[in-house]
Amino acid sequence: MMVHLEAVTKRYGSRGAAVTALDAVTLSFGRGSFTAVMGPSGSGKSTLLHCAAGLDRPTSGSVTLDGVDLGGMSERALARLRRERIGFVFQSFNLLPELSAAENVALPLRLSGKRPRRAEVTQALERVGLAGRRRARPGELSGGQQQRVAIARALIGAPGIVFADEPTGALDSVTAAEVLGLFGTAVRGGGRTVVMVTHDPLAAACADRVVFLADGRIAGELRQPSAGAVAERVTRLAAGGLAATGPAAAQAGPAW
Repeated sequence: MMVHLEAVTKRYGSRGAAVTALDAVTLSFGRGSFTAVMGPSGSGKSTLLHCAAGLDRPTSGSVTLDGVDLGGMSERALARLRRERIGFVFQSFNLLPELSAAENVALPLRLSGKRPRRAEVTQALERVGLAGRRRARPGELSGGQQQRVAIARALIGAPGIVFADEPTGALDSVTAAEVLGLFGTAVRGGGRTVVMVTHDPLAAACADRVVFLADGRIAGELRQPSAGAVAERVTRLAAGGLAATGPAAAQAGPAW
């Protein structure tokens, strides 16, 4: 397994007013898999991603990433692991406006103390169809092009896993489909693991598996999902939370 969460609980706030964002979640993401995570607002989607990526520490339970238990690691060691083994893609792109596309892509390598090779950066931009815009700054690029730069940046260090938080939320449907195709290529062509939080059934249907959350707990999953099946499940969850899934649907299938 690339990532395994075992009985992960995450609470925020003081004891008297604590909010449970995740409630004893056990879940795995296998190597070379593409998983979408969905659920109503407040269901724990982003918290799950943050705990799995080592951005946030669970209140209890354990997270193992590529064989490494994150629980006993210092903040410095966690930061190094994220730089070397994980790629991140966000809805807001998170590009530095004063840097060119090529410089933004090269940034993770520089932060790791490496000297990026021009050919390496060019190849990363070629993979996302932007080799001709290497000198353009983010403000000179469309939203879709900026997200492509963000994906190239996430992949340049050859991470084993990419976490994407609403990566198509700011894009039109055509551009979103192109971006999702790049994730599919990263999985099937590069053997990487992609975990994507999304609210969009069409985006989720591009994944191999959809995991549903409700009230901070696993509320079932779909394999080889269709957009219609995903939308129907999300509608039921939004209407009734975990109780709406029923005992059978609330049982997640075998982990990848």
